[in-house]
Amino acid sequence: MPELPDITVYLEALERRVLGEPLEAVRTASPFLLRSVEPPLAAAQGKRVTGLRRLGKRLVIGLEEELHLVLHLMIAGRLHWRPPGVKLAGRYQLAAFDFPRGSLLLTEAGSKKRASLHLVRGEEALRAHDPGGMEVLGSKLQAFKDTMRIENHTLKRMLTDPRLFSGIGNAYSDEILHRARLSPIRMSQTLSEEETARLHAATCETLQIWIERLRSETGEGFPEKVTAFREEMAVHGRYRRPCPDCGTPIQRIVYATNETNYCPRCQTDGKLLADRALSRLLKKDWPRSVEELEERRMQPQRPAPKRR
Repeated sequence: MPELPDITVYLEALERRVLGEPLEAVRTASPFLLRSVEPPLAAAQGKRVTGLRRLGKRLVIGLEEELHLVLHLMIAGRLHWRPPGVKLAGRYQLAAFDFPRGSLLLTEAGSKKRASLHLVRGEEALRAHDPGGMEVLGSKLQAFKDTMRIENHTLKRMLTDPRLFSGIGNAYSDEILHRARLSPIRMSQTLSEEETARLHAATCETLQIWIERLRSETGEGFPEKVTAFREEMAVHGRYRRPCPDCGTPIQRIVYATNETNYCPRCQTDGKLLADRALSRLLKKDWPRSVEELEERRMQPQRPAPKRR
């Protein structure tokens, strides 16, 4: 799912192309995309773009007459800049937003269509789409501490809860926790003052570093390679690959469709966190530490019994 750094770069690229321009038309190819009926989508036609902003992980295109297009890309939604009037073809192309200099194309891979589009009028209607999480970039440490005290959850869940922190998802939360040297399953209200300050700094630094990286990668072009898995990442999507800081193989916790990646040496004092599925299956055979895991890997495998 595109997160704060990705959406920031999307918005900057769009600002260079559509700010002040009229939205000539919105063409949709999926009946599942548009989730609002009033005002009608046709009301946006011909209105000039007055501003672009982010609400959590949503992109907002502000138009004249206090209209706002609210686009949530969800997991597989992506944006592309194409020549004016580009044809909608193929099941992955859901909509096109036509401007004089080009068309903004929305695609969504996969069979589950989760991306959504709303058209709302006025700031009050727009606020209904804001999950309310605090913006960490530029925030004061005390405000961060206050948010951490609201509820007691694992750090992974806390960082990815849009009601608490804005724009952080699965990928960048892994990177933040690795930078902060904190376990993803540590409970938020057990952190010391020093650990909380470290997490605040790591969150701000990680998000800013990735914004700058993506800006540099995009240049004056349009960000066409938005992905949750990047080679420069320290732990996310790097299961069994070496940690860039200590060389220990990255481990993971898998739950439903989510995956948490971490370095056991840097973040959990050498302990392996129990993967819900595997630990239940292996029970006592589940390795408890990096050393035990490495010892088992070094042991010769028993030959499989011959079939009769």
